[in-house]
Amino acid sequence: MKPTRILAALAAATAVALTTPTLAVAAPPPPPSSMASLGDSITRGFNACGWYSDCTEKSWATGTDGTVNSQYLRIRAVNPAINGKNYNDAVSGAASADLPGQAATAVSQGAGYVTILMGANDACAATEAGMTSVATYRANIDAALAKIKSGLPTSYVYAVSVPDIKRLWQVGKDNGTARFFWSVGGICQSMLANPTSTAPADVARRDRVRQRVVDYNAQLAQACAAYGSLCRTDGTAVFNYPFQISQVSGWDYFHPNAEGQRVLAQVTYAAGFGW
Repeated sequence: MKPTRILAALAAATAVALTTPTLAVAAPPPPPSSMASLGDSITRGFNACGWYSDCTEKSWATGTDGTVNSQYLRIRAVNPAINGKNYNDAVSGAASADLPGQAATAVSQGAGYVTILMGANDACAATEAGMTSVATYRANIDAALAKIKSGLPTSYVYAVSVPDIKRLWQVGKDNGTARFFWSVGGICQSMLANPTSTAPADVARRDRVRQRVVDYNAQLAQACAAYGSLCRTDGTAVFNYPFQISQVSGWDYFHPNAEGQRVLAQVTYAAGFGW
């Protein structure tokens, strides 16, 4: 190619580069100066450091234990103004029906950021028939979100997916100690009853319970989308995480232990607002 043609080609390429619009990358919102976490025993850190008791310092959400490195501690690292404003409004044993009340508490605290992880107890009933219906779960989520939007109209909301409780059955069913605690404690019998059974009825039951959790997560995502740009989900990151038996408490083989809480903090923060 002649020099003049080379120069012409370079000039044309430069012109295209200068005139081609670049895609803007949305910057993350400013990190909050306060937070409140709603949910159940998972968010309370139940059995993460003591015998059948809450352990909020190891909570994935608001905990202060450095080994867990909660969302609160990660946010505090970039915004020290949040220090001491980490409200754990979750209640062990709570289900979605309790969520509007917890939301009202978060409103009274003026939280700038609200996390929600709720639904395990809605699916983990004594029997399959005792599970919360999908429509009722959605109504409870909507009621809680309405309270937050009304009372905290500029605050961020993070709706975390309900964990895959069938995964718990998969990693624990061959562990005799796990089966003992599940049976004696009557833990999540909708899923964990007859854990070694391969009878078609038990296989189908487990699949239906898992589907209920899938349906909860779908409704959670839809409710968050309807809320608007201040609400975000984890894109089912928690539901899809392949947790191991080593990440659940050796006292009940159900709740996350300290390592499980650390993983929850890591997974949820990575899928969150980008602070």
